[in-house]
Amino acid sequence: MIRVLLVDDQPLIRSGFRALLDLEEDIEVVAEAADGEQGLALTEQYLPDVVLIDIQMPVIDGIETTRRIAADPALASVHVVILTNYGMDEYVLDALRAGAAGFLVKDIVPDDFVHAVRVAARGDALLAPSVTRKLIKQYVTQPLPVAADADAGLAELTRREREAVTLVAHGLSNDQIADRMVISPVTAKTHINRAMTKLHVRDRAQLVVLAYESGLVTPRNP
Repeated sequence: MIRVLLVDDQPLIRSGFRALLDLEEDIEVVAEAADGEQGLALTEQYLPDVVLIDIQMPVIDGIETTRRIAADPALASVHVVILTNYGMDEYVLDALRAGAAGFLVKDIVPDDFVHAVRVAARGDALLAPSVTRKLIKQYVTQPLPVAADADAGLAELTRREREAVTLVAHGLSNDQIADRMVISPVTAKTHINRAMTKLHVRDRAQLVVLAYESGLVTPRNP
C-alpha cells in the first residue's frame, strides 16, 4: 500500500486529490495538512511514502518544507513531489535542489497524476514534460558553477556507474538502462544506487540535477 500525505492550503484542491487517490486500491491518503509546518509534523508522525506539497503555502513554503524533510535522516524513505500552478524555472531548480523527487503542474490529467504517485513511491525521478523542457533550457542558456564535492564524487565513479548516471539524466528507466548497457535491471539499479551513494544525492531527481551541473551530461541547444 502506498501511503500519501497531502499538503496544500486550499481545501478544495486537497479534496480533489484525495478523491482521485481514494479510488485506487493500492494508495491510501493518511493525512492532510494546510501549511508547511503542519505538513512537516505529519510527515514525521505518519512516515508516508509520498508527500504531495504545494509550493505556495503559509507558515513554511513547499520548498523549505521539502528541504527540511530531505535533511532529516529519519525521513529518508519519504519521497516529496512538488505541486504547483506555475512550472517556472526557478521553482524547478530550487525544488530539485531541496530534495524533491518530482515536480508536477496542477493541470495534469487524473490518470497521469495517479501514475505520478506510483512513480514517486518507487523512488524514480518525476518531472512533467513541460517542466523537463524548462529545466533543460535552463542548463543550455545559463550554465551554473560546479560544486567541488560534485567533481570529487564523479571522480570516484566507475566507468559503468558514469554510464548509468548519464542514462538516468537522459530520462531512461532502469529497464531501459539495462537494455542499453546489456545488463540485468538489478545490476543497473545497483550501479545507480552506488553512484547516488558516492555523489551523496538523495534520489534520481537530484542525480539528474548533478549530472547537468557537473557537465557529465551536456544538453544541446535546439
